[in-house]
Amino acid sequence: MWIGIVLVLAWATIDTDLSLVKLASGIGNFAQFLTEFFPPNFQRWATYLEQVLLTVKMAMWGTVLAFIAAVPLSVLAAKNTSPHPVIYQVTRRISDLLRGLNEFVLALLFVAAVGLGPFPGILALAVHTTGILAKLFSEGIEIIDTGQVEAVRASGGSSLQVFTHAVWPQVVPHVVSMTLYRFESNVRGATVLGIVGAGGIGFYITEAIRGFDFRAASAIILLILATVFVVDFTSSKIRERLT
Repeated sequence: MWIGIVLVLAWATIDTDLSLVKLASGIGNFAQFLTEFFPPNFQRWATYLEQVLLTVKMAMWGTVLAFIAAVPLSVLAAKNTSPHPVIYQVTRRISDLLRGLNEFVLALLFVAAVGLGPFPGILALAVHTTGILAKLFSEGIEIIDTGQVEAVRASGGSSLQVFTHAVWPQVVPHVVSMTLYRFESNVRGATVLGIVGAGGIGFYITEAIRGFDFRAASAIILLILATVFVVDFTSSKIRERLT
């Protein structure tokens, strides 16, 4: 096994230009380039903050829409709750398809379809996150205690009652944890969607860097990092309360 791993890694280095020498020689250039980002220029802080909050809103709606779509999809994509093997395979492939395309690529497609603005960004996040949450939720459903499911069925419960009384109560902690995690990821992912015109702070980062206004770019990056820290902290507290 270890020989196989070494051989695969050796194969993976071909044509990838992997070089520790280049890394070592480039650290000095990076440090010199980094000095141009300081001190940060917060002159347009109100505009930057507004766009960062817009990015959070995009991530929020993208996650909510994905959650709504992923719950029924995950039930059909779990072996122990799917009504038929064909439905199981089809829903699995659908979730693979949805998460197979990056948010950036999806944003390009939705910008072409519905125009510029935050709406195509929300759609891109929702589609990609639906595929991820459907997979994560279905895996959580597949490891539940089947004894509770059989007990509800034996008492004459319908398929809906089996889900609401036996399946859902067991997967709620997992669902909450995974949804909050994806919200955190979407906040970070949404920051670059503005590059293709899908709304948010990404446009201003691109504008600053292309204009060689690195101090403004530094201010934007610091605001993004502060927002991510707040979102991560808040999400962790929510998980502690709900799980």
